[in-house]
Amino acid sequence: MSHTVLVVNDDTLQKMKNYYGVPATLPAGAVFAAKRDGCSVTGYRSGKVLFQGKNAERESAQWDGQTAAPKSKKTSIPSGKLPNGFAAMSVIGSDEVGTGDYFGPITVVAAYVEKSRIAELKALGVRDSKDMKDPEIVLVAKKLLKDIPYSLLILRNEKYNDLQESGMSQGKIKAILHNQALGKLHEKIMPEKPEAVLIDQFAEKPIYYRHLAGQKNIVQENVFFSTKGESIHLAVAAASILARYAFLKEMDTLSEKAGFHVPKGAGPIVDKAAARLIQTYDEHVLRHFTKLHFANTEKAKRIVKGL
Repeated sequence: MSHTVLVVNDDTLQKMKNYYGVPATLPAGAVFAAKRDGCSVTGYRSGKVLFQGKNAERESAQWDGQTAAPKSKKTSIPSGKLPNGFAAMSVIGSDEVGTGDYFGPITVVAAYVEKSRIAELKALGVRDSKDMKDPEIVLVAKKLLKDIPYSLLILRNEKYNDLQESGMSQGKIKAILHNQALGKLHEKIMPEKPEAVLIDQFAEKPIYYRHLAGQKNIVQENVFFSTKGESIHLAVAAASILARYAFLKEMDTLSEKAGFHVPKGAGPIVDKAAARLIQTYDEHVLRHFTKLHFANTEKAKRIVKGL
């Protein structure tokens, strides 16, 4: 039997738990378990996640790049040594939002922050979006939209589901979106060239470029990767804020279409909202609202059936 083992950090382990769900009984030491498309997945408290079955490699591929750093390392390790004074350079940063949310699209933004604007943007309140509540995200994003060059891509769920069902992993989908956003922004700011590009890392550099094999116009010049990119350069922080703002707007639109508030995340409240959609309309509507391969789909169906 084919198998793959990943070692993930606590945040990713929680995302995977939300994504796959928790059955009534678990193996010793496990925090979640599920069976998906010819693959059994089991996550353990240690951070190890075991994929077993004929589709083990395919199922594990969507978590590419979310493996844990060695436990002795307490800081982010960029892929490739960053130039000295990187935080003060003119940089394009890119980030994405929505990959772990059952409802809503994936939004990817590349943003360009010139060195002369860094102090101004800090004063504006640009920082790690994870430390900001939604009202502040909206306030700061509306100012950024007028102040800096950026490129926004929105992958709505119908297209996402088509790509996922064709066999494309989420990691590959994200790589393609980041590359397209970066390419569009490079064109927008021409003839000006950034001193560097920083991608908020979701995959190791070799895996990222492997995902892009066969794509046109691959951005490779002066490209760096790092987790927690928002803390390394303000361009990634700005991209994260704009991506989050776009995601929130899309969620508001979905709520209007649903006729009730559509929640973020992938927890039990999401299962209930999906069940309500099925009861109000029918099961087929989920293709428009959700990422169908998440465990929430089957949970919602069970709720509707009263199981």
